[in-house]
Amino acid sequence: MRLAAIDIGSNAGRLLISDVTQGPGGKMEFAKMALVRVPLRLGFDVFESGRISPKRAEMLLKTIESYKLLMEVYDVQQLKAAATSAMRDAANANEVLQNIEERTGIRIEVISGGEEARIVFETHIAENLSVHESYLYIDVGGGSTELTFFSNGQMVFKESFNIGTIRLLKDQVNKEAWEAMKNFIKEGVKGHNHVTCIGSGGNINKIFSLSKRKEGKPLQLEQLRNYYKEFSALSLRQRMQLYKLREDRADVIVPALLIYINAMRWADAEDIFVPKIGLADGLIQTLYADIAKKEQERWV
Repeated sequence: MRLAAIDIGSNAGRLLISDVTQGPGGKMEFAKMALVRVPLRLGFDVFESGRISPKRAEMLLKTIESYKLLMEVYDVQQLKAAATSAMRDAANANEVLQNIEERTGIRIEVISGGEEARIVFETHIAENLSVHESYLYIDVGGGSTELTFFSNGQMVFKESFNIGTIRLLKDQVNKEAWEAMKNFIKEGVKGHNHVTCIGSGGNINKIFSLSKRKEGKPLQLEQLRNYYKEFSALSLRQRMQLYKLREDRADVIVPALLIYINAMRWADAEDIFVPKIGLADGLIQTLYADIAKKEQERWV
């Protein structure tokens, strides 16, 4: 079965196409066939003016049209599409999304921060972790940060905060927002086992790639601090040249590091694993679960 997910974030839009097959022991396996990223940067409009500009709305429409053609080429059977923080805040989100649906037939659902955290958790990453440890999952986007905490094999909390890379670049995150996230993390992890972090998002993936760490090995908090100091001391152009970064990555990587560092400090965590999964993966998992449930109900 070939499924697809579209994730319209505050910094970029992503299309993920996956093959879903049954592996040994009946366990379902999800193999990535294609992943396409377009730097839409909707948050730069929304977090400044509260609306998506006609120019970016047109970019988004053309992106979805392109995704539709790709899905046809890949013979995708079903799709789930979601938009996050920028669309949640955009006053003209309904108008923009309605136009896309009329022109392409693709319906994009605007999901809440809590729903975003829940879908990310659907990647089932907790199944591969030790039941004797506590884990804080940190998903950093352009408009928000989603936190999911599980301990002893059980999810303890999931929460979303309007602290994202583009909001920080636009100086739209106040001290109170930071304090709220700090207090929430500290209270939430209190009394639980030693905490290890799991990071997702394009920025932490890029840091992991730059670190040359072996797959499956964690990054240390001190490494993130060092990268933060290095990148902060460089201009945007220098970051692009020295680290071969695209402009739309070079500007947001510094505020992203700040979010990861703070979350790790407040959780008293020293290590962060980077399994290269995110919302699009969770959307695929959720879509498959819905299909499987309907199929099961059909035979009951």
